[in-house]
Amino acid sequence: MSKTTNWLAATALATATVVAAGTVSAEEMKEINFGIISTESSQNLRKAWEPLLEDMGEELGVKVNAFFAPDYAGIIEGMRFDKVQVAWYGNKSAMEAVDRANGEVFVQTVDVSGNPGYWSLLLAHKDSPINSLEDALKCDAGYNFGNGDPNSTSGFLVPSYYVFAQNNVDPKTCYKRVVNANHETNALAVANKRVDFATNNTESLSRIEQNNPDAFKDIKIVWKSPLIPSDPLVWRKDLSDDMKARIKSFFLSYGRLGDNIEEELEILAGIQLAPFKDSSNAQLYPIRQLQLFRDRTRIQNDERLSAAEKAERTAVIDAELERLKILAAAETS
Repeated sequence: MSKTTNWLAATALATATVVAAGTVSAEEMKEINFGIISTESSQNLRKAWEPLLEDMGEELGVKVNAFFAPDYAGIIEGMRFDKVQVAWYGNKSAMEAVDRANGEVFVQTVDVSGNPGYWSLLLAHKDSPINSLEDALKCDAGYNFGNGDPNSTSGFLVPSYYVFAQNNVDPKTCYKRVVNANHETNALAVANKRVDFATNNTESLSRIEQNNPDAFKDIKIVWKSPLIPSDPLVWRKDLSDDMKARIKSFFLSYGRLGDNIEEELEILAGIQLAPFKDSSNAQLYPIRQLQLFRDRTRIQNDERLSAAEKAERTAVIDAELERLKILAAAETS
C-alpha cells in the first residue's frame, strides 16, 4: 500500500498534538513567515495569497506573514536560516529546500481545473517566425532567449533537459543573448518583443491571461513539456509536531470542510488552485531523476573528461537513478 494516505486519513492524523522534543511548541510561536516564490511581481502574488494567509493565521492563532524575495534562492535561504517556516515552491526549488534548508514537503497544490500537474512552455510573439521547437533550436538565427530562474522547475530545469540536453544544444553558445527572469517577466518580454522566445508554464500563462489580457493576446505557445507534478508546500522539519499537525489540517480542510467552503474555494481560485492534497518528499523523485539525467548528459558530452572519468561519474549517477526508481516503485505499490 502507498505510504501517501488520502486526504481524509491525513486530516485525521493531523489532529494529533504531540510536541516534538527540542522544537518550539505551537503555543510559543507568535508568527509564521510564509515564503512565496517570485513567479511574478510580489504585488500580484501578495494580492492572490494574502486572503489564504489571513485565514491560516486565524485558524492557527498566530500571525502569518507573506515573505517575498527577488528570486527563488532568497526563499530557500530564508528557510535555511529560519526566516521562513512554510513556503510555496516549485518542485526544483522544493528539492533545494529539502536538501539544503531543513525542508520537508507536506502537501501538494492542485490546479484550479483539477489537473494533476502543469506543463512547462516555450512562448513566442504571435507574429514571430518561431512556431515550433525546431524553430527555437536554430542556433544561426541570432535569437534572444528568456530563460527562467535557475531554481525554477518549469522555467529552467524542465526545458534544460527536454529542450536543450536532449537536443545537444547549449543556450549560452546557441543564442545571441540569454537572460534569466521570472515567469511573468518572461511572458511580458515576449509580448513586447524584448526577447524572441522564453520559458513559462501553463499556470503562469493563465494568470497572464487573467491579469494582462492585452499582453496575452500577443503570445503563442511553441512547445509544451511532459506533465510536471503540481507545486508542493514545504515546512521546516523542526516545527513542532503540534504545529505541523495544525498546519496540515488547515491546508487539507481548506475549501473542503467547515462553514466557509464557497468563500475558500473562491480564494483558492484566485491563486489558480483547487483544494490541496496530501504529499511528501516522494513527489520530488521524478524531479531528482530529471536533474540526474541532465547531469549524466553533461558528463557524457564533456570533452574535458577521459572515458574512464565519464564511466566513473555516470556509474554514480546510474546507481542513484536506480535507487530512486526503487523508491518510486515502492511509493506507488
